[in-house]
Amino acid sequence: MASVKIFSGTISRYLSEQISEHYGAPLGALKINKFSDGEMAPEFNESIRGEDVFLINATCAPSDNLMELLLMADAVRRASASNITAVIPYFGYARQDRKDKPRVAIGAKLVANLLTAAGIQRLMTLDLHAGQIQGFFDFPVDHLDATAIFMPYIRDLKMNNFMFASADVGGVARARSYAKYFGLELAVCDKHRLRANEIATMQVIGDVSGMHVILVDDIVDTGGTLSRAAEVLMEKGAVSVRAFCTHGIFSGKAYDVIENSALTEVVVTDSLPQKRDHPKVKVLSVAPLFAKAIRRVHAQESISTLFI
Repeated sequence: MASVKIFSGTISRYLSEQISEHYGAPLGALKINKFSDGEMAPEFNESIRGEDVFLINATCAPSDNLMELLLMADAVRRASASNITAVIPYFGYARQDRKDKPRVAIGAKLVANLLTAAGIQRLMTLDLHAGQIQGFFDFPVDHLDATAIFMPYIRDLKMNNFMFASADVGGVARARSYAKYFGLELAVCDKHRLRANEIATMQVIGDVSGMHVILVDDIVDTGGTLSRAAEVLMEKGAVSVRAFCTHGIFSGKAYDVIENSALTEVVVTDSLPQKRDHPKVKVLSVAPLFAKAIRRVHAQESISTLFI
C-alpha cells in the first residue's frame, strides 16, 4: 500500500505542521523557490513515486497562494505520485459561485477547472461558502464541517437562555443545523447591500428578547455584517451576541470593527493564519479534524463519523 506524504504550501505552514503532528508523520521535504520577479518554483526533495500525496494550502488572497498550490500539484503529477489530494482549508473565490448579474465571472468554477488541469484527483476542504460548489468537480470532494469543532465549544459555555441566528438569509441552512442540534430557536438577520462589503439596511426576523444569541456564518471578512447584526440584535433585546465563523479573513479594518462592536466574542478556526491576536477573537484548531480525515481517506474508510 502506498504511504502518505504530506506537504505544505507557504500560507498554511503553521496549520500543516499541526496536522502532521496529529497524523503522526513529519511534513515532506518541499522548497518553494522564488525568483526576483515573483515567480515560484516548487521543488520536492524526496521521492514521491507511487505515494499518496496530500498538498495543504489555503487559496486565500493574494492569488499567489492558489498559483503555488497549482505548481505543487503539477510537480507531484510529473513525479509519478499515485494519488494527489489537495487539502484546502479555505477555498478562495467560493463567494463567486454563480452569475448574480450580467457579465461577471464564476470564479469558483474557474478555480475548480484549474485544480483539475493541474492534476488534482481529490479535494478536501472545510465549510465551502456554497455547498453546491462540490458539483464543480468531477472527482471526490471531502467537505468537512466546522460543527465538529464549534459545537463542543458551545456546549462548554454552559449558557442558559441562548439561541442561534443567521447573519443573513443565505446562511439560514447553516444556522438551522446548529439550532436543530441543540433543539433551540432560530432568528434571521435580513440585510440589504448597496455594494460589496457595504450594508445598507438590516432587520431581525424572530424574537431575541432576553436571549444570549449565537451568530453562525462561514466567513468573517471586514466584520461589517457581524458588527451590524450584533448591534441590531442588542437593540431588539438580546442579552449578548457571540459569533462563530469558520474562516477568519479579517481584512481591512476588521479587527477595529470587531473591537468597537457589541460582540462579546468571535470564534474562528485556524483555517487561515491570523494576522494578530485580539481579545475578542478566539481561534480553535481544525488540525485534528483534517488529520483524522487524511488518515481515513488514505485507509479508504468512511469519514462520515467526523460529522456531527
